[in-house]
Amino acid sequence: MIFELPNDIGAIERAVDHAVACCAHARLDRRLLLFNFRVGLTEALSNAMLYGNRNQPGGRVRVELRVRPGEVRASVSDQGRGFDPDRVPDPRLPANLLRPDGRGVFLMRALMDEVHFNPEG
Repeated sequence: MIFELPNDIGAIERAVDHAVACCAHARLDRRLLLFNFRVGLTEALSNAMLYGNRNQPGGRVRVELRVRPGEVRASVSDQGRGFDPDRVPDPRLPANLLRPDGRGVFLMRALMDEVHFNPEG
């Protein structure tokens, strides 16, 4: 299943609800789907909109879901230039603890079995 979102933070909650509903037949542990997947996808969409499409208010974010028994894969693409995830500051360092941002990549890696980035956005 593929769908696109406008570059609007307000569209994230509904898109994530829709994605979670589409994953029902994956037969995953309900807690994993309702928490890990929901939070991970929310962070991926937020990052795509806030950072990937930062200078593109009319930009779009594409979500591709692949659902199989026991497995859900989500691919999120934006229209940005991409980034090096290894250069994202560690949010656990004392200097970063009070920052209001910078935890998305960390959360995705902590909550998902696998997280991959590509240089194209």
